[in-house]
Amino acid sequence: MEYTISAIVLAILIRSIRQINQYERGVRFTLGKFTSIMEPGWRIVWPIVQSYQKVDIRVKAVDVPDQNTITRDNVTVKVNAVIYYKVSDANKAIIEVEDFRYAISQYAQTTMRNIVGEVTLDELLSSRDKIAEKIREIVDKETDAWGLKVQNVELKDVSLPPDMERTIGKQAEAEREKRAVIINSEGELAASENIAKAASMLAQVPGALHLRTLQSVNDMSSDQSNTVVFMLPVEALRALDGLAKK
Repeated sequence: MEYTISAIVLAILIRSIRQINQYERGVRFTLGKFTSIMEPGWRIVWPIVQSYQKVDIRVKAVDVPDQNTITRDNVTVKVNAVIYYKVSDANKAIIEVEDFRYAISQYAQTTMRNIVGEVTLDELLSSRDKIAEKIREIVDKETDAWGLKVQNVELKDVSLPPDMERTIGKQAEAEREKRAVIINSEGELAASENIAKAASMLAQVPGALHLRTLQSVNDMSSDQSNTVVFMLPVEALRALDGLAKK
C-alpha cells in the first residue's frame, strides 16, 4: 500500500515538473490567481490547482503591412514598417492584454497612419528616421502598460502614385539642369576673368603679345595637317611702321 502511494506521489511530482528555457519566463497561476514568475530551469506546477503560461522574452520583429495614408499636403502614399520589441514584464503581457502580439501590431498601424497624416510628403521622404522615432515613442509609451518595450521602428518603404513619381522625377531633372547651368556659368565667369587678367598683363609688357603669337605658331607648326593663317599683331605693325619712317 505504501509502495502504491509513493508511486502515485512520484508520478504526480514528475508530471508537475515544467522546464522554462533561458529565453522564457513562466507566469504561474494558483486557483486562477497570479502567484509568481517562473525563472529559467525546472519548476513545479501542481496539477489541477496550478497552471502556467510561457512568455518568450526575446526581441521580436513585427511587420506592419502597407497602409494607405494621406499626408498633410493631400498626397496619397503607401507606407510599411517593421517594429522591434520585447516583453519586459511577462506578468503584464499575459494579464493586461489578451494577445499582445496582435495588439501591438494593430496599434502600430494606427499610429503610423496618424503620424504620416501630420507631415508633408517632403518631410516624409527627407525625415524618415525622425518620423520612425516619433512612432516608436508613441507606441512604446502606450504598450508600457502591456509589459512591452519597443526598441526600434523602421519605415521600410514609401510608395507614391505613378503620376506623383513622374512629377518628382521631372522636378529632380529640372533641379539637375539648373545646377548644371549654374556650374557652367561659374566656369565661364572664371575663364573670362582669367582671360581679362592675361590680356591686361600682355598689354603692360612691350613685345609680350608678339612673343605669345610666335609661341602659338610654333605649337601649331608641329602638326603638318594644320593650316596656319598668320596675322601680325598690332605691336609688330607699329614696329614696322616706325622703321619705314626712319
